[in-house]
Amino acid sequence: MANKTTSLSQDQALDLHLQENGVETQKILNHPVGLFVLFFTEMWERFSYYGMRALLVLFLVSEASKDGWNWTRPDALKLYAWYTGLVYFTPIIGGLIADRLTGYRKAVIIGGLIMTLGHASMAMEGFNMSFFYIGLFLLITGNGLFKPNISSIVGQLYPSISDKKDSAYAIFYMGINSGAFLGILMCGYVGETQGWHWGFGLAGIFMFFGTLQFYFAEKIFGVLGKKIVKAEVVVANEDTSLDSGKAKIIEKQRLWVIGVFSIFTIFFWMVFEQAGGSMTIFAKDYTLRDLTGSSGTAFRWVDSILTIFPLIAVTVVLIALAKQIFKKYPVTILFTALSFIIIWCLGIWKVQNVFSADKTEVPASWFGILNSFFIVALAPFFSKIWESKFNPSGPAKFGMGLIFVGIGFAGLAYGGMDIAPGAKFAQVSMFWLIFAYFFHTVGELCVSPVGLSYVSKLAPAKLVGLMFGVWFICTFAGNTLAGLTGSLIDSISEKYSISTFFLIFTAIPIVAGLAMFALTPLLRKWMHGVH
Repeated sequence: MANKTTSLSQDQALDLHLQENGVETQKILNHPVGLFVLFFTEMWERFSYYGMRALLVLFLVSEASKDGWNWTRPDALKLYAWYTGLVYFTPIIGGLIADRLTGYRKAVIIGGLIMTLGHASMAMEGFNMSFFYIGLFLLITGNGLFKPNISSIVGQLYPSISDKKDSAYAIFYMGINSGAFLGILMCGYVGETQGWHWGFGLAGIFMFFGTLQFYFAEKIFGVLGKKIVKAEVVVANEDTSLDSGKAKIIEKQRLWVIGVFSIFTIFFWMVFEQAGGSMTIFAKDYTLRDLTGSSGTAFRWVDSILTIFPLIAVTVVLIALAKQIFKKYPVTILFTALSFIIIWCLGIWKVQNVFSADKTEVPASWFGILNSFFIVALAPFFSKIWESKFNPSGPAKFGMGLIFVGIGFAGLAYGGMDIAPGAKFAQVSMFWLIFAYFFHTVGELCVSPVGLSYVSKLAPAKLVGLMFGVWFICTFAGNTLAGLTGSLIDSISEKYSISTFFLIFTAIPIVAGLAMFALTPLLRKWMHGVH
């Protein structure tokens, strides 16, 4: 493929690759329609995951009078640590299963069905506490099969060495964050206002629809993801007549680059994933959320716009996909359309409730949507940059991302300066949470979708699933550390201050980012022409 594609343009090489693998060649935004099937599949899976995650800590720490379990903050954050960590540990097992046994597509379907059962079990937590823990186990297990393998299929849609992959993963990341946005918004609102079990159950409905729409569109992908593909190392911008010894050295050095990227993601996720833990606590107990007068009215309009306009945006994408594939894959479009009808009804119901409420209280879970909103808003801009002549190298992007997430915590540290040591409640302006989420999002766009793309480009075909598993196991370490360090919020804020707590998360990623910049020349050399 290297000899065949080096003389072709990126679009020509893509068309040839799709034809050789029996993949549908229709395009949306110059990308295969298969990317947008994966877009919606991942969107609904992320709806279910982030919708449940938005409620987890709030449910655990809420008083029994509000149907919560009245856990302490440290205990709730420790469970959060193990749950969010393990959902990124099991992908290494799921990657191996797909690589050696099932193929990627079957793994995605099986994983989606298991997660659907997990959400159904959590919805029954009111009958018996055991259902809650069974649900968490099923979600962790199903995610292990689903998460690494759908990302692998995205990479397989493109030639082994293709600059379009960065753009494709940025678009795919829009699907991830569209689902996360809607999940946090809808499940968070339903869970906090109607009952926790309703929020948990709602997450499962869309997990089921996402799995069905993927199942009925499988043929779009031709042979991709259906069976294990063993291929030789593809060497970009190098002499393709290399002997096997040189090729093995290149393969080994590229795997080292994946390893370095994966290790640095531990630092990134350790601080970034404070969003569902300590930052949720900050939103619940330290942020001014009761709004009156013009502030309350402004929030109602902003919240309504943020509810409706993303629905319009993803509906437009669905219509574009339907125009391309409805005749050949009507069931896929019908299931996706049904899920959109349900989500539109929920959105309109939510807007009506917000405007008819006697007072304006911002739900603590609401702030979680900011990351996803900024992702959806900024991803097209970053996608264009990654396809332009201004596209930085992978290591440089990682360095930038780590520093940006540190800047976000610097804002929280500054905003919390006046909170007295040991204070359990405060009324800090919500501006600082918005500030933090904005810079965290910019950092995330420089790290997460870029990392997925580079794993796909640098790993040999026979090890792609495994390498995604390695990537996610490092994410497991970062998520686990996020919850465990977040559980120190009470002890650090009592002894020093909550500002000191957030300053720790300012320093860690900035130091890691500077280290990545120092390693950039060596890593670029080891990448052997992969930009």
